[in-house]
Amino acid sequence: MPNESNPAPEEAIAAVRGVDKTFLDETGRERVILKGVDFTVRKGEVVVVLGPSGCGKSTLLRVLIGLIPPTRGTVTQHGRPLEGLHPSAAVVFQNFALFPWLSVEENVRVGLTGRPFGAEEGTARVKAAIDRVGLAGNERSMPKELSGGMKQRVGIARALVSGPELLCMDEPFSALDVLTAELLRSEVYRLWSDRSTGLSSVVLITHIIEEAVFLGDRIVVLGANPGTVKQEIPNPLPHPREYRDPGFQRIVDRIHDVLTGVHLPEEPAGSARAETAVLPLPPASVGEMFGLLEILADHGGEMDLFAIDAMTDWDFGRTISVVKGAELLDFVDTPKNRVLLTDAGRALVAASPSDRRPLLRRQLLRLGTFTTLVRELAKTPDEPRRGEEVRALLGTLLPGEHPVPLLQTVINWGRRAQLFDYDVATDELSLYAGASSDDTLA
Repeated sequence: MPNESNPAPEEAIAAVRGVDKTFLDETGRERVILKGVDFTVRKGEVVVVLGPSGCGKSTLLRVLIGLIPPTRGTVTQHGRPLEGLHPSAAVVFQNFALFPWLSVEENVRVGLTGRPFGAEEGTARVKAAIDRVGLAGNERSMPKELSGGMKQRVGIARALVSGPELLCMDEPFSALDVLTAELLRSEVYRLWSDRSTGLSSVVLITHIIEEAVFLGDRIVVLGANPGTVKQEIPNPLPHPREYRDPGFQRIVDRIHDVLTGVHLPEEPAGSARAETAVLPLPPASVGEMFGLLEILADHGGEMDLFAIDAMTDWDFGRTISVVKGAELLDFVDTPKNRVLLTDAGRALVAASPSDRRPLLRRQLLRLGTFTTLVRELAKTPDEPRRGEEVRALLGTLLPGEHPVPLLQTVINWGRRAQLFDYDVATDELSLYAGASSDDTLA
């Protein structure tokens, strides 16, 4: 169904305006997950939300339908303030979320809990929902007897049994094999197209670009830290859509470019990064960055970002973090969506394991995060610092970053470069016992 260019307010099945969502972490610090998010779901459309891990996709979905409240902003359904759960929304989760002690029929019937249906109508609805997802004959089966695809069909039937107008799907196919996932995507489109289900619109959370283009009428790209809407991309392709169609591939390439621009922005022309700048550290390990450099070296020193992602078992957000970490240490450059091995990166790959440590240490000591921390530890070189002190210092240096994972990254990088020692049992950080005066910047 085509989208209206200027939809009337009453066409918004669900919407958020100016929504922020914050949580308190284990240290009591406020962590901002969503910031100033505007998001609308209109009648007769499939909206797909894409973004890196931790950008708040699932949080946005839960706020939209009232599973959790926003910290600031407004949430509405059909133009009215949402109070409690959205009355006409249902959710399908990634991990199936079936009750293992209930049969297929009983699991589907759970979707009628709290709904004003009599026993006879409820039974008819359960049967119709099971038939729609192709599970007729399996009513008495238990979840342990079902394949992954069949379990997700039960989850979809449970979501549809009450006749919702809005179906929300949170990474629903990510736990399935490729062929099963592709089959279920087509099934979801068929169910959405079947107006007898009462289903009007779908919100899909996914990290797979091709999946987004296959199903979505609008693709919403979220940025991270905090989660914000970076761009909305319309998808005018008619259904059924073909993965190999040139128009399909053009939209895939456009989304690739948007994601690259969100996650790997190029340095402004003529700008120069100060060697001692205090910058956030992406949550990537040294081992992962070494693996990236070796992949690049094996492919002539240059690859497409998405080709790298396809070669690893990382999710896309993790791939971005690893590339950004290697770029921060000047081991790679990232023009557009290309990843290029630098001279420093080539030297690291070619070096022996023992020679890699000083090369890594040299790059770390160009970053203000490490030089500041080393100078602080050098004030009392014989006394380790408690983890809470170091996290507090990092929180002062980078107030917008979560200090707990930031310290974990600092420890991983610093230990591999023999810059720091860290005692897990006591949660204490100290300078590496064999460090030279150059290492400590004393």
